[in-house]
Amino acid sequence: MDKYVFTGVDGNFGRIAAETALKLLDKSQLIFTAPTQQGVEKYAKQGIETRITDFNDSVGLAKAFTGATKVLLISMPFVGTKRQQAHKNVIDACLASGVKQIVYTSLVNASDPTNPSIEKIDHAWTESYVENTKLDYIFLRNSQYAEAMISNYFAMLEQGVLSNNQAEGKMAYISRQDCAIAAAYAMASNLEHSILNINGPELITISDLIAIGNEVTGNKLAYQEVSDEEDYAVFDKMGVPRNTDGQFKKGSSAPFSSDGMVTFGQAIREGKMSTFSDDFLKLTGSKPRTVRTMFEHADDYQIGARHSIDA
Repeated sequence: MDKYVFTGVDGNFGRIAAETALKLLDKSQLIFTAPTQQGVEKYAKQGIETRITDFNDSVGLAKAFTGATKVLLISMPFVGTKRQQAHKNVIDACLASGVKQIVYTSLVNASDPTNPSIEKIDHAWTESYVENTKLDYIFLRNSQYAEAMISNYFAMLEQGVLSNNQAEGKMAYISRQDCAIAAAYAMASNLEHSILNINGPELITISDLIAIGNEVTGNKLAYQEVSDEEDYAVFDKMGVPRNTDGQFKKGSSAPFSSDGMVTFGQAIREGKMSTFSDDFLKLTGSKPRTVRTMFEHADDYQIGARHSIDA
């Protein structure tokens, strides 16, 4: 019997992936992991096999993956060599334990060398590392989470202006929940050596997103295009650290590094993030939710706190 390992089931993304997996696969096939016992306790009470994982410990990971056919690797929320090492540890553990396939949550247009996003560097590195092993793979190249911009929209209402450097660049914003659902479907699928673009149902600018938010809420938030340097200044004023090694404010509406957000905005502005496909529909059999739907139920679509105690 095939066994499927879902890592990080205590996280924002991993929890939805795990809950979806319970609808798609028999629970006897599932292995849910998290860095702490508390993170998997509710699943253990449901009779699901659970294991504790430490992404810094490739030997321990190999033991946790023993007997598994597939492993879901949800990209870690930090950037740079630390993330690459954590991903490498998971991939090496898959190889050591006999796992056949890895499903990895990557980023839209990750392999494009002209894409200026520093976020994509780790994704491209991880994809390349997997491709140079004997592992089969499914890479899910996710568009930007709509939750990030919806949270930003509401955070800027008091000021009346949302400023960033995206200009008229387009993005097929997708819910993090839909990305997690796609990950579960990919784990349950028979796909091999596949790269899927997990995009939202509409390709829009940040001005379009704000206009939708205004129509739904009755607010009158405006958009102001700023330069990359000015965008950094906006985040500096908010107390957002330049990189993921910095100190993040509790409850911040921007729980990401400014290096990541500014270069991501640059990539959108330059048209590097405008990939638009129906891969989500083909994979899951349903359409991804719209930005309008998410604004209509905005309390359910906030980005929330960064979540990881690994590395």
